[in-house]
Amino acid sequence: MKLVKCPRCDLNYIREDEKYCKICLRELKGEKHEDEVELCSICNEAPVLPGKDVCLFCLKEMSKSNSSDDSQAESGPEGIEPDAIGDMDDVSTMDEIIPDVEEEDEIPSQEYGEIENELSLEDVREDEERRADEDEEEEL
Repeated sequence: MKLVKCPRCDLNYIREDEKYCKICLRELKGEKHEDEVELCSICNEAPVLPGKDVCLFCLKEMSKSNSSDDSQAESGPEGIEPDAIGDMDDVSTMDEIIPDVEEEDEIPSQEYGEIENELSLEDVREDEERRADEDEEEEL
């Protein structure tokens, strides 16, 4: 018994004697595969919220109980007042922060002189052609 890839989807492996994988067979028959619904870990009745392990009702209950515990503190996370969040300026109205950066010393003129004296690619090609021509003339 050898396993081969499904010829239709080329993803799933099937036995050699099967025509298509179970998923492709289900699609060909027109059946829709519904994902299993995960239930709330607290009440085990309602479906969970995406990315959470509790339902909406249990999440609200948990937030109510947490807010009653935090009623003594009166401030949100990191000392930010919950009412102050709406009063914050929009990012577009904030000033740009420009760091103070010291300028590097200018490159000495000697280095520029060396760069200016270097040959360009065209000059190098012309020199090579000239030398090749001179070598051919010497051989003759």
